[in-house]
Amino acid sequence: MSPDISTTIVKLNTDKPVRKTPYQVKGVFIKKHPDELVTPMLDGTYRKKFSYPRVQVKILDEQIYIIGINEGVQPVLSIPDNIKELNFGNITFTINDFEIKNLEQQFIPLGSIIKYKFLTPWAALNYATWNKYRSTPYKKKASFLNKLLGNNLIFLAKEMGVSMKEGVYVKVNIPNFHPKSIDDNKWKAFKGEFKTNILLPNYIGLGNGITRGHGTIKGLFNFDMISPTKELSEEETKNMDVILPNDLKKQKKKTKLKKSGQGKINSYKKEKNTRSSKKNKKKYNLTRKSKAERL
Repeated sequence: MSPDISTTIVKLNTDKPVRKTPYQVKGVFIKKHPDELVTPMLDGTYRKKFSYPRVQVKILDEQIYIIGINEGVQPVLSIPDNIKELNFGNITFTINDFEIKNLEQQFIPLGSIIKYKFLTPWAALNYATWNKYRSTPYKKKASFLNKLLGNNLIFLAKEMGVSMKEGVYVKVNIPNFHPKSIDDNKWKAFKGEFKTNILLPNYIGLGNGITRGHGTIKGLFNFDMISPTKELSEEETKNMDVILPNDLKKQKKKTKLKKSGQGKINSYKKEKNTRSSKKNKKKYNLTRKSKAERL
């Protein structure tokens, strides 16, 4: 039985349109409201404890959304009672009211395939995966991205304590397979949609740059039409890739082996350079001795 993972979405209705970044909004909480319950969830205090951020800030349609996931729910729900404005120094936003939506039973596998849309660019590729993607034949690029997203979803479910032993079905719908570079990190990002059999909360982020607002998703389905008990049919999963938990383990093992191999190569090169250096030093000393004897 899957654990009951709850989430909350708090929308801050301000007196002016918010033309700031999620990063800047986080900065205001950290600097101006250091004692608030939500601030440690934003300033990196729990970075080692939670690999996936439990509180996320988004700017959508020039309004601030703050999403709390499981351990982040209560800290986010404490915001309306304690914060009435956000002062950025050059501009202050008065919060007129809050819209709160609570959800239960999130991050669970379903017996239905449901669709999501990326509201902000999905920063799918970092430096390492970009090189692999670039060398992947065009016909296989969609499958490459399916596996990348599938591994991300399995990691996310595992982080929440949800078992995905049956695997996750994924199919991305990307209009343009030529990604655009975003941010200083040179992440490669796509616009588009995807289908899967996991129930995900609206406005959470997937991929790289989650804390910067990248990869924000929204479900394109009716909650009343989905069922966790129904079994998936072959027709529903047709032309979809299935990613198993073992695929994620293999990928991590491969990465470790690659790093280990690189370490051995570097060690060998270092040892070789040391031997060469000693050899050259000995040769140099012999040359000096020979010259001294001739003198």
